[in-house]
Order: sequence, then C-alpha cells, then structure tokens
Amino acid sequence: MSEPTAEPTVLYTEPPEHAGVAVLTLNRPLALNSFTRQMHRELWAALDRAEANPAMRALVITGAGRGFCAGADLAEFDFEPGPDLVARADPGPVIDQAFNPTARRLQNLRMPSLAAVNGVAAGAGASLAMTCDIAIAAPGASFIQAFSKIGLIPDAGGTWFLTQRLGLARATALAMTGDKLSAALAKEWGMIWDVADDCLGASMEMAQRLAQMPTQALVATRHALRDSTSRTLNQQLDVERDTQSAMGKTADYIEGVMAFREKRPARFQGR
Repeated sequence: MSEPTAEPTVLYTEPPEHAGVAVLTLNRPLALNSFTRQMHRELWAALDRAEANPAMRALVITGAGRGFCAGADLAEFDFEPGPDLVARADPGPVIDQAFNPTARRLQNLRMPSLAAVNGVAAGAGASLAMTCDIAIAAPGASFIQAFSKIGLIPDAGGTWFLTQRLGLARATALAMTGDKLSAALAKEWGMIWDVADDCLGASMEMAQRLAQMPTQALVATRHALRDSTSRTLNQQLDVERDTQSAMGKTADYIEGVMAFREKRPARFQGR
C-alpha cells in the first residue's frame, strides 16, 4: 500500500529539547513503514544531513504509526505473470542496491545510533533495529524473521546479527520457523537492550546521554566489538593498542583525563 508521493517517507528532526540528537522517523504508517527504494534514498539523505551537522552526536530511528518497519514492500517486486518472471522477481538487486547500503551506512555512522522499536519489526525491519548500536522496544513490539514463509533467508545483515546477538541455536530456530519474538524475550535473549513503555522517550534519554560523551570513542568501540569475532586474541590486542593510540590523540581524551584529575564533570565535544 502506498501513500501520496508528496509525503516524505522519512522525517528528520533535531528536537531542541534534546541537544545533539537527530531523530529519523520512517513515515509509511499505512504500510507499517515497509521499505521502498525511495525510502532508502530518503533515509540516506537524512543520515547525510545528520552527519553534516557537527552538533549532531547521536541518532534515533523510529517508526510512524503502530509499526517500526515491516521490511521490504513486496509491492515493489514485479510478480506480473509473463516472460522473465523469475528474473523480474529476483530480490538480489534491491538487496544489493538498497538494503545492504543502508546496513553499511548505519554501521559506519560517525555517531552512535539507537532504534526506538515502537511496534512490529519484521524481516529487514528487525535487521534495521539490530544494525543500530542500541535498541529499545515498546512492550507490545515484536521481532519476526518472516523470510522462510516466502522461501527466502534473513537479509540486510539479519543472518550475521541474529547469530551475534542470540547464538547459533536460537538464531537458526527463529530464522527457520519465522516465529514471532516478543520484546520481553528479545531483551532476555540479548537481541535488544531494553523494553520501555515509552520506547521513544527512553531512546531519546539514552541518545542525549550518549551525545554528551566522547563520540569518536563510542564509534571506535562499535567497530572494535563488532569485528572482534573475526580476529584472534592476539590480533584483537593489536587492534585495541592501535585504537587506544588513535583515541589518545583526541581532544576528548585529554579533557576526560583532566576532568578526572581535577574531580569535575568532563565537557566532551566529540573531537
């Protein structure tokens, strides 16, 4: 189901009451914020806007209406009977051209990102939530790996994040069955950080906290943790050494140590 093209599919705000925090709202509520190619493009433009503003030091993604994101909008796939149906219905191109770039953009964002999961997160919508650094869900939110029900596998990073967050046994069962995972169980199993009645408010509070912290160190932490599973301990020790050396050249490191020595709150600038 599609909305009028004049309505933005992604809304961008910088709430003045939450200094340093940009909010991106997926805005196709009648379609449970399922992704179209246009929506990906607007999301990338919103990420560009946040990164271009040096005052922005944390980002929150949420959904309009009752859903967070229902994954890909299957209406964009060409299933019209006729010649070349298999080629026309191939999901590979949209994954390569839209979903994978979105996952990579978020994982390389220069600031921490949070998902305020206000409702159902299905398919690539669940992957989107996991791609963010921290996810906080509403009590009624749910996570569904619905791919097996249409003959596909989890995508947009789903197979990687599920295994990382849940372990192989739980990831395999969820991906194969397509069963719904409640917000409470998602927290218990480690898929998300927390459950809150006002998930957006809780996410904004967390984002505000992170926006006042040393931004470069937070992003370096993301990268060091994310890539640790592909390295040996000796390799990871070298990464920690090199990253610490790089962070040691930042103004925030000097400020943090000076504030500790002077027994005062640090005033980090994200530099």
